[in-house]
Amino acid sequence: MISHKLDEYLTFDDVTLVPQFNNVPSRLNPELDTWLTSKTKISIPMVAANMDTVIGDDLADLLIKNGGLPIFHRFTSFEKQCEWIDKYKDQCFISCGLNNIEQTLALLKRGAKGVCIDIAHGHSDNMCNFVRDLKTALPDKEVIAGNVCTPMGYQDLVNAGADAVKVGVGCGAACTTRIKTGFGVPQFSAIYNCAEIAKRLRVPVIADGGIVHEKDMVLALAAGASTVMMGSIFAKTAESAAPKHTVRKDDRDVLMVKYRGQASKDFQTDFYGGMKKGTVAEGVAFEVPCTGSAQDVIDNFTGALRSALTYGGAKNIKELQRKAEFVKVTRNFLTESHPRPY
Repeated sequence: MISHKLDEYLTFDDVTLVPQFNNVPSRLNPELDTWLTSKTKISIPMVAANMDTVIGDDLADLLIKNGGLPIFHRFTSFEKQCEWIDKYKDQCFISCGLNNIEQTLALLKRGAKGVCIDIAHGHSDNMCNFVRDLKTALPDKEVIAGNVCTPMGYQDLVNAGADAVKVGVGCGAACTTRIKTGFGVPQFSAIYNCAEIAKRLRVPVIADGGIVHEKDMVLALAAGASTVMMGSIFAKTAESAAPKHTVRKDDRDVLMVKYRGQASKDFQTDFYGGMKKGTVAEGVAFEVPCTGSAQDVIDNFTGALRSALTYGGAKNIKELQRKAEFVKVTRNFLTESHPRPY
């Protein structure tokens, strides 16, 4: 069993949950509502990544329909961000970097519920000062800050005034930060260790990145995250903002979608006109087949979570976290866990 303080750093594929005594009569009984920020509750623990090939109007509409909230990306014009705010009002978050606090304040004053301060390495003086300045100017607006992957990073952003903290560095499907720089913490351990501090500070952890299968979301939540943010999984759906085109494969038409990291050369070229001198791309772009409707994704993940809660003897996510018992596994566990039709 994993100790209270992890001596090893583990990914989602390195651990599993031990089933607990179950007094939940049906898989339909568990409640999935959770805190997105310390002030705002949502009905599903899933958030679409605030990336240009992920979130747009269609996906935002669907998230709201299911009790979630959209966090719009910052890589567009001020006018477009104003359009989103005018349409969704206090049902939406906008995003920003650290370069233009006046524009961010203007967008918040226009009616956005809050802002996600979105930079690759969020544990910095500049980030903490930016959070403080926003909260001083508009204390009632909600601030999501990130990304970090250490308890100290989490604690410093909370102390600066963050209402939620995004945890995850280098674990996204289109991210190459770890390969390029050698920095990052395996995502399960990053969440687990930050969540230990979150129990005391009571500011939600958003697990950002690393979700491949439904079980990864369950493990992230059991480890202490309040929500999970997913990029590629939502990007591959019909409702995403990803560019789409049809190709002919095996005598049939296949809808292809383009997903890219914001630090990829593809994105940097489109948005900035090229890579900045002296920098290197820390992301990639790729095309994959569309997986279908985002509603199916939401249904599959929430259905799996309800089932998981019964295995954990839990009526809700908080009870799952209280009862969670993790064990470390070998790679053979994955082989044993997958269907073997042979």
